[in-house]
Order: sequence, then C-alpha cells, then structure tokens
Amino acid sequence: MLKSEQALSRSFLRKDIQADLVVIGGGLSGTCCAITAARAGLKVVLVQDRPVLGGNSSSEVRLWVLGATSHMGNNNRWAREGGVVDELLVENMYRNKEGNAVIFDTVLLDKVVSEPNITLLLNTTVMEVHKKDADTIASVRAYCSQNATDYSIAAPLFCDASGDGVVGFLSGAAFRMGAESKEEFGELFAPSAEYGELLGHSIYFYTKDIGTPVSFVPPSYALDDITKIPKYKKFSAKEQGCQLWWIEYGGRLDTVHDTEMIKWELWKVVYGVWNYIKNSGKFPEARNLTLEWVGTIPGKRESRRFEGDYILHQQDIVSQRAHSDAVAFGGWSIDLHPADGVFSEKPGCNQWHSKGIYPIPYRCYYSRNINNLFLAGRIISVSHVAFGSTRVMGTSAYGGQAIGMAAALCIEKNVQPREIIKQNYIPELQQRLASIGHYIPGVQFSNTKDLVRTASIRASSELTLTELPEAGMLKKLDPAVAQLLPLDKGRVPDLNLHAVTEVDTILEAELYISHQPGNFTPDVLLETVPVPLKPGKNCVPLTFKTILAEKTYVFIVFRKNPDIYLNFSQLRITGILSVFNHINEAVSNYGKQMPPPDIGVDAFEFWCPQRRPEGHNVALKINPGLACFQAENIRNGIDRPVKQPNAWVADLKDTAPSIELTWKEAVMICEIVIKFDTDFDHPMETVLMGHPESVMPFCIRRFTLRDEQGNIVFRKDDNYQTINRITLNNAVHTRKLTLEVSHPSTNIPASVFEIQCYTS
Repeated sequence: MLKSEQALSRSFLRKDIQADLVVIGGGLSGTCCAITAARAGLKVVLVQDRPVLGGNSSSEVRLWVLGATSHMGNNNRWAREGGVVDELLVENMYRNKEGNAVIFDTVLLDKVVSEPNITLLLNTTVMEVHKKDADTIASVRAYCSQNATDYSIAAPLFCDASGDGVVGFLSGAAFRMGAESKEEFGELFAPSAEYGELLGHSIYFYTKDIGTPVSFVPPSYALDDITKIPKYKKFSAKEQGCQLWWIEYGGRLDTVHDTEMIKWELWKVVYGVWNYIKNSGKFPEARNLTLEWVGTIPGKRESRRFEGDYILHQQDIVSQRAHSDAVAFGGWSIDLHPADGVFSEKPGCNQWHSKGIYPIPYRCYYSRNINNLFLAGRIISVSHVAFGSTRVMGTSAYGGQAIGMAAALCIEKNVQPREIIKQNYIPELQQRLASIGHYIPGVQFSNTKDLVRTASIRASSELTLTELPEAGMLKKLDPAVAQLLPLDKGRVPDLNLHAVTEVDTILEAELYISHQPGNFTPDVLLETVPVPLKPGKNCVPLTFKTILAEKTYVFIVFRKNPDIYLNFSQLRITGILSVFNHINEAVSNYGKQMPPPDIGVDAFEFWCPQRRPEGHNVALKINPGLACFQAENIRNGIDRPVKQPNAWVADLKDTAPSIELTWKEAVMICEIVIKFDTDFDHPMETVLMGHPESVMPFCIRRFTLRDEQGNIVFRKDDNYQTINRITLNNAVHTRKLTLEVSHPSTNIPASVFEIQCYTS
C-alpha cells in the first residue's frame, strides 16, 4: 500500500514525441494534410480529440462531404476535388455507396493507419502550447483520456486543423470572430446586425422503420412548445440525418465556449421535434418509426478565423479572382445562415453562387504572426462572407492536402511557411500538388523527370465523335436541355437531330459559351436558330455561322417546350455531358439566380446534370466529327475536362484499345502513374444519400502494362480508383511501354487522362 505522501507525487504517464509536422485536428482537412505530408516523406503526428476521424463527416456528426460540386446543383462542371480527398471519396463509394457513416469512419481510419509515417493519437486533446520564442511554436502538450497519458509533441512545423483553432489561439495567432463590416473589404453581402455575425451548430437524428407501431415518451428537457420553431409546419417524418441541417442554434452565443450550452438547446429541439412528429397525430406515416440515433456532439460551422498574409473575401469568390500563389479552389455557394438558426423567421440559409470555381491562395493557409503555424479547415484566413463558401469539408480537405505538401517542401528547403512565397517556391509547390492529382485552376503539370515527355505516343485508335446515336429514348423538352460539346477554334460543326411533336411549334436552339475560359455558365449568347416543326418526326439540321476564336466548350441549348420530344443517347464519353435548366432546392438553385441588385452577386441561369441513371446525352450527328480525344492528351498536364476533355479516348469499335510509349533509346522505368476517369462531376456525398453505382462508369477496370518484348510489367483487373501509382519491384529497361485497356462497357469507350513514368 502506498503512503499518502507517495500518492501526492503521482502523475500521468508521460510520453515525448518528435516529428516533422504535428497536425492538430483529425477532421477531413487534418486527415488529408497528414496523409499528404506522410506520403511526401514527413514524420507526422495526427492529434484528434475524438474517437474517430472525419470531424463533421464522421459517424459522430454525420454530415455529407461536399465541396465545389455542390450536390450537382451549380455550374461547376467536373469540379470534384482531386488528390487524397478524391481517393477517400472514391474509396468510400466503392465500399459504401449506400452512405453509412460508420463505414466512412473505417475508410478514413484505414487510410491513416496504413501510412507508416503517421502516428495517430485519438481521444487526445491539446491543452498547452510551448513556444521557442514569441513567434514560433516549439511543442504542444496533449492529454489522452483513454490511456491517461500526457504527451509532449515537438516539431518544426504545426498545422491547426482543430476547427476552433486551439493551437492558433493558445500560441497567440491573430484571429477574428464574427462578421466584418461592408466597408472593411467592400463586401456588399456582409450581414447586418439583425441577420447576425456567426453561423450556429447543428445536431441530426436518424429514424428507422421497425415494421410495428412504436411509442415515444419525450425526455423532460424536450422542447414542449413546437410553435417556438417558426417552420414547425414544414416538418416531415421522411427527413433525417443532414437533411436536417437547418436544426441550427448558437449564432448569437460564443460558439467556442458556449458549445455545451448550445448542444443542450439542440437536444431540446431534436427531442421536441420528434415528440411533435410522433405524438401530435399529424404524421401517421411515423407510426412505425423509432428514433435510432441522435448526435451527441454538435456539428460546428463557425468560430475563430485566423489571419494569414491574405484574407480571402467576397469579390475573390464572385469574380473568381486569379492568384499567382493559388494552391486550392472552392466552389460552394456563399452560404450564410441567420444567427438565430432554427428559431429565426428568416430562411435557414442564404446561398449565392459564383459562375465557376475560384482559386484560393497559399497566403490564406498560414498564420501571419506565428512563423511555423499552418491553418487548415474552416479556420483559414477568410472574411465571414467568404467563409460561407470555404467552410465546407471538400474545400477544407483540399486546402489541408495543399498544406501537407507545403510542409514537406518547408522541411526539405529548411524554411518556414511564409518563405515558400518569399523564395518563390510556389511554382514547385503547385507542380508537386499537380503530380498527385491536386488540380489547381490555371496550373498545368510539367515535370522534366517524367519520361513520357520525351516519348513518341501512338494509340490503337482515337475517337472522332461523329454521333451520339439514338437509343429509342424520347424525352419531353421540359426542362430545357443543353448538350456540352468541346469544340476547336474555327467554324462550329453542323449538327443534325430528330424532334417529335404533335403540333406545329418552334424548336428554339441557341449557341452559348462562357465568358470566362474554363467556366461552365452559359452567359454569352452567340447565335439563335429557331426551327419550325410539323406534327410527327422532324429531321432538324442546325447550322451555326459562329467562328470560335479558341478551343472551348459550347452549349447547344434547346429551350423548354413541352410540346417537343427529343431523342437521347445511351453513349457516355469522358468530357461529354448534357445539362438541364432544372431546379435543385437543396442548394438554392431555382433555375436562375436572381440576387438583389445591392449584394455584389451575379445573376445567371443554372445548367446542371441529372444524376445517373438519368442524364443521357442528346442524340446528335456532328459533321465534321470532334477530334479532341487524341493520345497526346495524356501528357498535356491537365487531368480533368476544363476547356477540352484532356483525355485519350479510344474508339468503341477498337476491340483491343492500347496506347504505346516509345523512346529512341531504352529507358529505366521504376514508377508509373496512370490517371483514369472517375467522373469528377459526381459529388460522391459520403453519407445518407445512396448512389446507383460503386464504381464510376467511365473508369477502366482492367489494364495491363507490357514492355517491348510483350512481357507483363503490371496487371490489374479490379481498378476503381482515379490514380494508380505503380512502384515496380524490379525496374524495367525498355524502349517501349504499352498500356492495354478494356472498354468500361459497350456504351462507354476507354479513356485515360494522364500517364507518367519515372526512373526513380
């Protein structure tokens, strides 16, 4: 037995850890940061104060991951984030297309624990920051409640991805809370005091039909007067999970220190809502429903925002302002909520979209006054208005992986984060990011070490698109539809299609482009061709006189006319897409954005795809055919459709598609990188929303690599990922490398975005 004086000297187990980078916060931004840095060679400690990874996307909160694709409800085509976050989303789709949040937990944990360079500390909270000097962090102290261990974690670099900016706050990093005035940045959408300065927290619940009536007795703390919630008459027994995003509260409080109080208020609301649904008698469809799950921690939206060397603001988003130090992009709407949340008379959100994706500069991702502190997630250097867009998890994760690569560059060059700018390492950082599939608007991948740059390229075939053939699918021209086509500069090809009607009417055909290259908002009308139709089947020739000044996507728009039926095609091709002028209320898309004139936001039409199995292309004949799918595209440095498809696409008639790389002299190949099409237009929501397929229909499942003697270098029969990075156990010495692929299906030709080869 210990004596009392010995007991007084007890302390928790102490462990000291040294790393290259410490990432605090295991949400999606911290997770992507840690994985990226670890793969780049850094020793990383990932500190997470919860039992699972994922933050708001985890099974503890259950919000779906979204970013620039915005539920396919805006004009950002092929805008899903690339790199590590793409890998995670594609992996989740393969394992978990039904949207089970618990399975997504396992996907994230699996990826992190598979990285030997990551030390993962779950249930571990940072409590102290120790500094080397006034402007430099030396270490953090953290405590794990599950193993009663006190950690001291030292490193030359730190990344705060904690959501509330725990390390930034304790280290003295400059930060803001609340909204800026209109005058500070000239932001016309800056909210009034009535609207409030902070977004609140949310808690969700899930229900389950057990096939027999079930009663519900509310807890004593349940909200007893449902009329306190202005929209109580709009409740539905069908909504659950993050469809209940509007159950929000806390924007008038301190969203850091009042979180426990906010949580209790949200519990009151949730159980009060469920009591109303179960016991009011107004929802007979809820008779067999039981309350299966209620969140135990709130999903946070806004608290501290830290200051970097640049503060992104409204005009950056709306004008898609270019930044030479861009390392990421966003594309969610400027999505601000009333501070009173569920108790507000105002709409639950106020979303205003830009016409395309916008770059985010590197200067937003590090502290302006703490030398070795990176900022990731929702705490980055943005105004309150810009935060309304950058805060979503897809965008946050994208910034996190940019930081992970920047940290690797800092360690290699022995510099602090700001020095990446000062010493002009931004181009190198951008190229390193591009090499892992991290697309940055305006940046093309170019690596002189890539052997493909010096190879001769020949394909067994190259698609020339002369027809999107009819498939016996007649669809009413309601809503309006547009066919996106990638055209070369010069004359617009002649088009021909069939339209069916029972009355004399007019088919209004229009030719549009986007005013900004790389955008997919049809806001420049080039030509209108009205075509009179007679009852029956009409052959419709479309001849446009427009001469295009450069390569670009065009919109062949067919205006809404319920009296007309158009033919659609089963053929789906990388970089070819139909879009519709329909409504998507989930993202405040009502067919056209019509903002008030004084908030600094553009008015424009929404043209969005339909989700598969819908979303077929308009059946057309094209003369001359589109020859934009050449093999040379695999080394043009862009691995997604932007102004053109940027992919090699084989002809469907080619029974054995292949592409050959040939060198004048033998080369030594140790690593091969191949990038396939996993449909960057699909948002891949992670939870709740089910998906029709676990593997994207454009993705090549089977491929083989052979040397010049025909020997198999590598083979894969079950691919579903975007990027295949193949490290050969034995280097190949050859003058020719052949990639043999199979068409994904009879209606989808094989395609490849990029091939890279390296000696070491």
